[in-house]
Amino acid sequence: MSRFFYEFAESFRIARTQIRVHKMRSLLTALGVIIGIVAVTLMGTAVGGIDATFENSLAMLGEDVLYVTKWPWGPVEDWWNYQNRPPIRVEQAEPLNRIIAATPNSLLEFAVPVSGRSSTVKSGDVRMSRVQSFGTTAEYSRLSNVDFREGRFFNASEDSAGRAVCVLGYDVADMLFPGRSGLGETVQIDGNPFTVIGVIAKQGEFLGLFSFDRQVIMPLNAFKKMFGTHVHSQLRVKMHDKLRLAEARDELTGAMRQVRGQLPGERDNFTINEQQAFKAQLDPVKKGITAAGLFITGLSLFVGAIDIMNITYVSVKERTREIGTRKALGARRRTILLQFLIEAVSICLIGGVVGMFVAYGMFLGIHYKMPGFPVVFSLDLVLISMLVSVGTGVISGFAPAWVASRLDPVDALRYE
Repeated sequence: MSRFFYEFAESFRIARTQIRVHKMRSLLTALGVIIGIVAVTLMGTAVGGIDATFENSLAMLGEDVLYVTKWPWGPVEDWWNYQNRPPIRVEQAEPLNRIIAATPNSLLEFAVPVSGRSSTVKSGDVRMSRVQSFGTTAEYSRLSNVDFREGRFFNASEDSAGRAVCVLGYDVADMLFPGRSGLGETVQIDGNPFTVIGVIAKQGEFLGLFSFDRQVIMPLNAFKKMFGTHVHSQLRVKMHDKLRLAEARDELTGAMRQVRGQLPGERDNFTINEQQAFKAQLDPVKKGITAAGLFITGLSLFVGAIDIMNITYVSVKERTREIGTRKALGARRRTILLQFLIEAVSICLIGGVVGMFVAYGMFLGIHYKMPGFPVVFSLDLVLISMLVSVGTGVISGFAPAWVASRLDPVDALRYE
């Protein structure tokens, strides 16, 4: 064992000397590995960033919340079937809650009606358009567990009385009341006056499609008085146990069929959505990015491996007499094999380290220029990149190292 470690240390010393003597050749040889490591690292950061952003977005939807809507989340094939469905009414939340309360050991906790529309919010001379205004009940605060920057959510009495009060999203409050508190101020929502009683802490965007900070929430009765009932509505139902999602969906389906008076054999005229619907849509995007990244990475590493193999063959030819001398002095085949193999691996490791620094520099640049762009740099990527570098070195250097180890010492000493 001690002899093996001695041979390993000696082979490493020889490889270091050769790389130092041929600096430019070693760097150019490692270029393919550098490009491959940059590609695999950037692919990993992009996929990791998408995953992190997606998980954060799903957390905003709530892992223990089911959404009863007219349309499913995602593409549909039978368009006319969904178009002809009766709309979801906020009044249906009350009978649904009665059914839930009367069901022994129900997996559902309560239902909350939500109506929404796009609005323009104004305070003084400052106007903000395309703001999502929502009407809901006081139970909504239990459903979403939102944090407040200041103020509070409206209570049950304000809800039942239809008080003209509202809660602003972070961006809405920041634009209408820059640098100051908006509590107690009056805002105009599509020309209707509402008193601000709370401001929600910053939440972020959902997959770049919808900003949770660009919304206004008000009591449902106030919403109906201002905007009527012919608006987009849905029911949000909280579950007791998110791990029993399939069972909860089945229970909610049966309850909603009762609420909407559907007969046995009729198709459901509503859809129950949850987080998993978005995961199914994201998977093809992730697979596409991964496939493209692996193709570029594989191509770069293949070119780099061929280059390293050729240079290692050249190195074997240049040092044939040296190999013969070492063998004549008692060096074993394993020693020669290890010497050239470590040299190839060392070049690949240098390429891997340089590639990591280049990729990290690009990551910092992207993060600085586009803070919202989903990229995540992790220790796993460093370990994967180093393993890829070592693997490339072993695969590309083994053949020439094997040839070197099999040279006949007499022929090698006569080589010119």
